[in-house]
Amino acid sequence: MRVTIDLPLAVDRECPVPLAVQVADQLREAMRTGRLRAGERLPSTRALAALLRVSRTVATDAYQQLYAEGWLDGRHGSGTYVADEALPYEKPAEKPAERSAEKSAEARRAERREPPPPGVVDLRAGRPWVFGYDTAAWRRAWRSAGELALNAFPDPYGHPELRELLADHLRRARAVPVGAGNVMVTRGTGNGLDLIAATLLGPGTRAGVEEPGWRAARRIFASRGAEVVPCPVDEQGVIVEALPDDLRVLYTTPAHQFPLGGRLPIPRREKLLAWARRTGAIVVEDDYDAEFRYDVAPLPALYGLDPGRVVLLGTLSKSLGPDVGLGWLVAPAGLLDAVAERRTQLADRTSGPVQRAVTTLLERGDLDRHLRRMRLEYARRRETIVEVLGPYVRGDTAGLHVMVPLPAEVVPGLVRRAGERGVLLDTAEPHHIGPPRVHGLVLGYGSASRADVRRGCMVIRELIPPAEA
Repeated sequence: MRVTIDLPLAVDRECPVPLAVQVADQLREAMRTGRLRAGERLPSTRALAALLRVSRTVATDAYQQLYAEGWLDGRHGSGTYVADEALPYEKPAEKPAERSAEKSAEARRAERREPPPPGVVDLRAGRPWVFGYDTAAWRRAWRSAGELALNAFPDPYGHPELRELLADHLRRARAVPVGAGNVMVTRGTGNGLDLIAATLLGPGTRAGVEEPGWRAARRIFASRGAEVVPCPVDEQGVIVEALPDDLRVLYTTPAHQFPLGGRLPIPRREKLLAWARRTGAIVVEDDYDAEFRYDVAPLPALYGLDPGRVVLLGTLSKSLGPDVGLGWLVAPAGLLDAVAERRTQLADRTSGPVQRAVTTLLERGDLDRHLRRMRLEYARRRETIVEVLGPYVRGDTAGLHVMVPLPAEVVPGLVRRAGERGVLLDTAEPHHIGPPRVHGLVLGYGSASRADVRRGCMVIRELIPPAEA
């Protein structure tokens, strides 16, 4: 049960600190010390303004700042609550090696997926636009799913028709010469990666992840008992010469490295595959953002260059939306059989009705048409970012995010001030395992309208210190 709580708040009109900042500071301190607990409901902005005898704008600005920092939770019309992960602040007494970005409350709040409050521009990475689909095609796909008989014995590989269509899609879209016998239907990239980890990893094994890189990958590997090894990247992608020889698995994003945005060039791809053949490692290729590229020709997938040493992961979470919950895993037949056996042991499966709906989208060409529309739409947003922030932008040739490198000392203040002005930002620092070596903003332009992308970038440009121009 969520309850409303009253707090003794006060404002000092003689103090030079703005009233909204005073209110936000007091509420933040109450949440840090536990006087305000997760799930407790705060007064409305109108009630808070009346309590403090301030304008409603002051109360709204204070709440907006706390929303932007992840302390508050809620939707327009349903109230304002202390976020479930806004835990009381305790200074960690950990050894330096134990301190990692994903353990901090700040990193957990940065990963929250609730929609932003009304009027807030969300430029955090990893969030696609979910409003551009053809509603008629969508309804038609689900009608066909409703005609599917329920299966008491789901196939761990996925529906045969969908596997054929996905193989054809990969041949056309990614030039991957693959047959249905090498394709497994998953619930998405995370699910596919976990199935590989459950099959290949365990105590005593070592698994490499890009540094900086996707946080979920290292958590998945660690949950399966592997030692997680950070593997450095540069502006082009993973640095092959820095890879150790004892990795069982290496996770990489060569199409659009997350978060730096590089595309692994052909010579380095060949070096990476030579390393895998020499060491016996399996390269897990997350084809992240490969369907969205701008002003550049597509580069061949690693899997197409060496199907024997590479597992290819893909998802519809960016092209259709994460709620669809469908992706694919492409692997050599022997490894795919081992993954299927492990999947059966884990009672893991992909929804049959979802598979049927996606089958219809592919059969009728609806997914291809949707991808063409979204490429154009995302290209426009990317152009807006480059237009406003041109000299600061890196990694803009593909995907739904760009990198804006900045000095470490500039980033926290810029993010805070942007939040005060209603712009939510992601940074590179939490995407590291160890001490951050890359600093700056990771700007996502998937979930914001083109107008909001422009507005948010204008705020960022105004906040970047002149010395960085």
